[in-house]
Amino acid sequence: MAYKTRKDIPQKYKWNIEAMYADKEAAEKEIKKCLSMAKAFTKYQGHLKDDAKTFCSALKDKDKLLEKAEKIAIYAHQKKDEDGRISSAIELDGKASAMIAQVMQSIAFFAPEFAAIPVNTLKAFIKEYKPLKMYEFYINEEIRQRAHILKKSDEMLLAQISELTGCPEDVFRMLSDAEFKFGEIKNEKGKLVPVTHGSYMTLVRSKNRDVRKAAYESLYGVYKQYRNTIATAYNYSVKQDVIYSRIRKYPSSRAAALSGANIPEEVYDNLLKVVNEHLPALHRYMKLRKKLLGLKDLRMYDVYVPMLPNAEKKYSYEDGQALALTALAPMGKEYCDTLKQGYKDRWVDVYETEGKRSGAYSFGSYSSLPYILLNYQDRLEDVFTLIHESGHSMHSYLSRKNQPYIYGDYSIFAAEVASTVNESLLMNYLINNTKSKKEKAELLNMWLEEFRTTLFRQTQFAEFELETHRMVERGEVLTADALEELYGQINAKYYGPAVKYDDFIKLEWSRIPHFYSAYYVYQYATGYSAASAISSRILEKGKPAADEYLKFLKAGSSNYPIEVLKYGGVDMASKEPVEAAMAKFEALLDELEETLK
Repeated sequence: MAYKTRKDIPQKYKWNIEAMYADKEAAEKEIKKCLSMAKAFTKYQGHLKDDAKTFCSALKDKDKLLEKAEKIAIYAHQKKDEDGRISSAIELDGKASAMIAQVMQSIAFFAPEFAAIPVNTLKAFIKEYKPLKMYEFYINEEIRQRAHILKKSDEMLLAQISELTGCPEDVFRMLSDAEFKFGEIKNEKGKLVPVTHGSYMTLVRSKNRDVRKAAYESLYGVYKQYRNTIATAYNYSVKQDVIYSRIRKYPSSRAAALSGANIPEEVYDNLLKVVNEHLPALHRYMKLRKKLLGLKDLRMYDVYVPMLPNAEKKYSYEDGQALALTALAPMGKEYCDTLKQGYKDRWVDVYETEGKRSGAYSFGSYSSLPYILLNYQDRLEDVFTLIHESGHSMHSYLSRKNQPYIYGDYSIFAAEVASTVNESLLMNYLINNTKSKKEKAELLNMWLEEFRTTLFRQTQFAEFELETHRMVERGEVLTADALEELYGQINAKYYGPAVKYDDFIKLEWSRIPHFYSAYYVYQYATGYSAASAISSRILEKGKPAADEYLKFLKAGSSNYPIEVLKYGGVDMASKEPVEAAMAKFEALLDELEETLK
């Protein structure tokens, strides 16, 4: 379903953001309150080590301050995402960013003063004052990170310039989401249709190769025009990662990024190593794709179109909800009832309009609804996006419901598990309910595509991201030419000799928003591997495994993500989950080839 403007969309398809604040004015009033709280918090400066009660009071007041500040900032961010062209939304987002910077400045003394309290004193505080017991894991985590906390004056300085750190991504987002126009192309019926972020994936899946090629060249043609501007933005984003890691005395930007969740760097290296060892399977898959599509030359704009004819069944948003809830039945009544009510309570912003942020996400603050942004296009792929983001939102809901604010969030490393378990359950449901050999082959094709686009593709991105950061760490500049050469080489290595490459695919790096969040993308691949194992356990063992998995979802960040994942029966410190996922991909490929005989 298509809507021209946001005003045309019925309320039931728009998220209930008014549950956070009634309007912009209400949010601005909260900004003033938040700034007042921030000023009051400075009373703890110089007194954190006075006694256990004072220390605990400071921790609680800091939580209250950050909870309020985050809620305002998230509201402003989501309002801008509704339509990035509206000046009032841009203004509010700017005010919220400025407020966050002032809040961070007001609490900048906290980290260095906390770091100055002797370990023995902190342990004595916990022992003598029971309310501090809740913060024990947090305190121990701070002790672990002490080597990377700066002296007070330096922390204050970093807090003052924090308002600038989002600039590279903001520039990219403004260009990509609000400014870029990708023109119109003729669809299968010869009708002119606009190319947008939302419509692109539909167009590039077209059975008509001319449509796929036109959409591909139309999209990348615009990015090509701005390649130097985007390269500059990305170069400074990576420079920030590198500079901040050096300021905080980490051996590398990757070590800094992984340290927060205490993820061993071997996890990243193991992922790249195992996936690279199994690239021949992806090459074999590309060779099969070329054969089934009957193409002399397989191009990158041919990699998304289904290899097999399909009915192209449409799924309305209501159909998608129903299918998602049915597939998630193995998760149990508590999970499914909560999600069903969430859909009714308008967690989701459903349809694309001009100016709306592209893609999809799950967001929200500790005290808000766990919102979902979609750009729904009535495809089965959109049902997968819905169930994926629902996994994130249910993880948020259950963590916030069962944990205090300090542990109410979760590591990104763990987050991608929750979303992908849902996807795996949906795929298993569809496969188990197939009615014909043809339908089974179609679904196997789709499942293989899941592996390609999540496990292989995100690992490809992770490899590119690792090398770009290493280039900057070596003192090199990320020019458009350098980025395109690197990306083209990595892309060719992954997809292999069955594909004929062009210069447009070398520009793919320039349209990936996640590259502005350092070392984010690898977690899609590790999460996919963990989710494959967890969903298999749920389907094999039923309620006991589902209940164990719910413990993981409710744990938030009360322990390190690798430890929390063990609640669900997965050890990501080993190569086993990734090896098992690769074996699954190869088995599915075998099964598809057998089904096609």
